[in-house]
Amino acid sequence: MEELNPNHLPFELTKEFLEDIRLLIENQANEELLLKLDELFPADITHILIELTTEEAKYLVLLIDTKLAAEIISTLDSDDRKKFLKNFTSKEIAQYINVIDSDDAVDILNEQPVKVREEVIALLKDREQARFIIDLMHYDEDCAGGLMQKELIKINISQTVTECVEEIRKQAEDVEKVYSVYVIDDDGKLLGTVSLKKIILAKRGSKIADVYEDDEIVSVQTYASGEEVADLMQKYDLEAIPVVNIQGRLLGRITIDDVVDFITESAQEDIQVMAGISEDVEEDDSVWLLVRSRLPWLIGGMVGSFLAAKIIDRFDDTISILPAISAFIPLIGSTGGNVGIQSSSLIVQSLADKSGLDTTLWKRLQKVLLVALINALIASIFAFGCSLLVDSGQIMLSMTVSLSLFAVVMLASLMGTITPLVLNQLKINPAVASGPFITTTNDILGYGVYFLIVYWLL
Repeated sequence: MEELNPNHLPFELTKEFLEDIRLLIENQANEELLLKLDELFPADITHILIELTTEEAKYLVLLIDTKLAAEIISTLDSDDRKKFLKNFTSKEIAQYINVIDSDDAVDILNEQPVKVREEVIALLKDREQARFIIDLMHYDEDCAGGLMQKELIKINISQTVTECVEEIRKQAEDVEKVYSVYVIDDDGKLLGTVSLKKIILAKRGSKIADVYEDDEIVSVQTYASGEEVADLMQKYDLEAIPVVNIQGRLLGRITIDDVVDFITESAQEDIQVMAGISEDVEEDDSVWLLVRSRLPWLIGGMVGSFLAAKIIDRFDDTISILPAISAFIPLIGSTGGNVGIQSSSLIVQSLADKSGLDTTLWKRLQKVLLVALINALIASIFAFGCSLLVDSGQIMLSMTVSLSLFAVVMLASLMGTITPLVLNQLKINPAVASGPFITTTNDILGYGVYFLIVYWLL
């Protein structure tokens, strides 16, 4: 990948620049077009492609260098890439698959129809690349096997440093980033690593066995989840992590850029779930898909609101006798919802952080209840003072509102804590506990508690 120049200003796509590109494409001014794109990074060109028509974008991709074009295609968003590559023949796709990392190649091919996928693999000139792709297609995309790439540099422990240098030179074209060399035995089992620094400083004729690091090497097995991989790489500050099978044989490696992509996608999914969007969607998706992704939670929220309205209606007689209590309904609902979301968000965050010691359920509850108690006391005292100002002299009403708010804050904190923990134990994404689910549930419980306390005290 092209290195960033510290003096290079961030590219900003303007309408004028885009119009210039379109005009050059229309006039087929290839030399001027290539000159204009020469100073841009692949990610900048990707940004331009998205704004062009399909025909214009294809013309541009076919014009530029194959390796650069392959990198640009691999950085496209999955949905955009799928639509874009529909306009390419299997032979045209194969020329790009030939020159990119095997993990990126698998991602692209998995988006294609089965017929296209098989045609592309059959057309690949690099048969080792074809074998790598077929091996990786067996793995789920979110596990270590699906995230890894087969391209790496490995050396047998019995070989010399000189032979290792020759191996690096030989594979430099296929392996884009060399962080270290993996040391294996005759059976292909991973024994350790040897850094490039040690290879350079080693005496001529030295054996790999004398310079490699055989300390406890951090590796993952093919079935490890993407979350486990990300946690390990973060914990040990790794730029790449080797992937082994159950017998310890080296199969591939996962680089930091692939883990960053995985973390970004996972975070986007969690944000959508917390916002009440049930499918992985983007702004430019079809209207029906956007509607379908949002409607389930909207309907669920409406059902919850109808139940809350029913609770309020159940105490209609109480409200008619003491209308002032209706003024505090929004206070009870919004406070309970906010407290519930705060509590659930913190629990979801702690469940996602595997770097510390695992905290027992009881310790979690103790801490949450202590925080809830302090918050509830302060909120209830504040509510007591404010209600006295609103309804001067209504001390009993103010006490009722204050006590209700105390109970609602405690209950919402408990619900916001327990719900994600239970969902996590049931292997359900705990992020679904946040947002609409907690807010709606706390509305129902909060109104019920409020009116029961009002009924008992007033």
